[in-house]
Order: sequence, then structure tokens, then C-alpha cells
Amino acid sequence: MNLHRYGRLLVAAVALAVVAACGSPASETPATQAAGTGKLKIALSNSFIGNQWRVEMENVFKAACAMPPYVDQVECSVFNAGNDVSTQSRQISNLISQGVDGIVINAASTSGLNGVVQQACDRGIVVVSFDNTVDAACGLTVNTDQVKFGQQLAQFIVDELNGQGKVIMVTGVAGTGADNDRNKGAMEVFAANPGIEIVATYSGMWDSATAQRATSGQLPSLPKIDGVWVSGGTDGVIKAFSAAKRPMPVVGGEAENGFRKYMAGILTPKVNGMSIGQPPFLSVISLELARGVIKKEHPKESITIPFPVVTSDTLVPGETVFPDLPDSFFADFTDSGPNATVILCQQAATDGTPCPGKTLDVNFGKR
Repeated sequence: MNLHRYGRLLVAAVALAVVAACGSPASETPATQAAGTGKLKIALSNSFIGNQWRVEMENVFKAACAMPPYVDQVECSVFNAGNDVSTQSRQISNLISQGVDGIVINAASTSGLNGVVQQACDRGIVVVSFDNTVDAACGLTVNTDQVKFGQQLAQFIVDELNGQGKVIMVTGVAGTGADNDRNKGAMEVFAANPGIEIVATYSGMWDSATAQRATSGQLPSLPKIDGVWVSGGTDGVIKAFSAAKRPMPVVGGEAENGFRKYMAGILTPKVNGMSIGQPPFLSVISLELARGVIKKEHPKESITIPFPVVTSDTLVPGETVFPDLPDSFFADFTDSGPNATVILCQQAATDGTPCPGKTLDVNFGKR
């Protein structure tokens, strides 16, 4: 996973439920109880379960495995390594010995698993890594484009401000690849629009509480702000503006449910914003890619998927914003629109249970 996910706060109730379901961080649990023989064996090797994004990512994987077509074709299992490279490597080695057909990986290290991944490839096992991917050339990857994340949100702000205004940038964890790429994309757009003045840049650590504190500390020395570009912790930035009784700027930010509640007017003040983010359903896309490659239904090629995007005008309660879920929940556990990558129900993300009466359709096509 991108390192910023380590900074996400886990909702306690959900965390306890997942720990109860998954056992210790280094335990393995079947995502489905497959009956009979002839099914493919595909395992999720996850480095780290201790935040909300990872909980949702595992939950939607388990839900997908219990829905057609996967429930009839795939025997799924889930392994957590406690954020330890050697544990994850050992678990993957055990999967190789068990003769699984595919392994999807959210890695504890970009390069630290290369040796065991190569061993899996040499045994004919299809390996797909996502979010925090591995370097091994024999593996496939499923991910988003973090430079485009920065560009897309920055362009929204520029367009909404007609190319003129004072903007602040709330960045992520300094030195991480995702932070560097997102900032690079944003600065490319802002630099191409000389009417935009960046009056402050500071880190919110991809965390709502941290972003709120940092913004509260910055605002007394800042002029009127017209736009805010937020790499993560977006709802915290909005809360800081509201508490300071400052005019609410145009906001481009992540996919926190709290941010989308402000955008939808469920929380006040209502915010004019765009929300995109790293979707937890990357695990489901990886499952489908592994299944399709094994069955020779998909080319053996890596995939870059588009971000799920919503604006204040396009939010739909129950589909892209969830009034009854916590602010910290990542609302892009599901996609929306006519060309959605994958559409999942709320209980898939909260409980890991299948969406009733639904065959899961995964669309790799660009929007």
C-alpha cells in the first residue's frame, strides 16, 4: 500500500470486528469455504491490516469471493503479515508449496519480496500486486496514477477559480512515492496557471486530525484563501476553516466519507469540491485479473485504472456518499456511473459480506 495509508486512523468498532474475523496479524483465514473440487486457488497476501483503508480493501475482496462468478470458480484465502517483510515472504513461500494458482499482493516492501515472487512465477503462479506493488518483472500490477491524482484535483481548483486565486496545498507524508507524485502533478498544473498563487504548503500526514491541527495553526497568518488542494485528511481541513469562521474555499481532496458529506450538504457548511482517491476495490480488480489470466480470458498485462471521481453536483447518497457511515470511511470502496470499474454494496465494505443477488462485473475499460 502507499505509505500514507499507515497514517489513517482505524475506526475502533470496525477494527475489532476485523481482528475477530482475521485472528492475529500474521494469521490466515479463508475468505470463502469452497465446496467440491476444480476451483482455482487464489490468495490475498496483505502486509498490514491496521487502518480503515486496509479493512475495507480486505472486506471487499472477501465479499467478491462470495459472489458470482468467483464463488463458483475460486477458492479464496486471506493472509496478513503484521507489516513484516519476512513474515509476508514466508507466507507466500507456503502458498507456493501449497500449489495455489494465483497470489494477489499488497506488499510490505517494494523490493523485499522480489525473490519469493520470482519463485512463484517460476512455478507458473500468476502474481498480481496492487497499491503497494512489487518490483519483480514477472509479476503484474494493478494501480492508479498518483501524478494524475495531483493534476486532476489541481485542474478542478483552477477551473472553479477561473485561473485566479490564492491556494494552499496540504500534502502527505514527505518522501513517500505517492506524496512526491501527487505534489508533482499538482505543481505542474498550478505552474501553468500564473494567476494561481500558492500561499502555503504544509503536511497533513494524510490524516484528518493532523490536517485539522496543521490548518488551524496556519490560518491566522494567511489571507483569504480561495482554494485548497488536499492530498489526504480533507475533512479535517474543512473543519479547521469552519472553526476559524473563515470563508469556505473550493476544495479538491481525497475520498473520505466526511469530505463527501460536506460536499453533499449532509454536514455544514456545504463545500464546492471534487473527491478522488485510491480505491480499496483495487483488491477486487486484482482478483479478477488473476482469475482471467489463469483462465486465459485476459491478456497477461498490468492495469492502471482511473480514479473514482465525484463532485458536489454528482454525489448520490447511498452510492458515492454514505450518511450512516463514519467520516473516516473511504467512500470509494465502490465506483459509480455508466462505465464504473466495479460497483459494490455498503455491506461488502463494512462487513465483507456479499451483495445480495448480484453477479460482480469488473470493468477494466477507461472512462
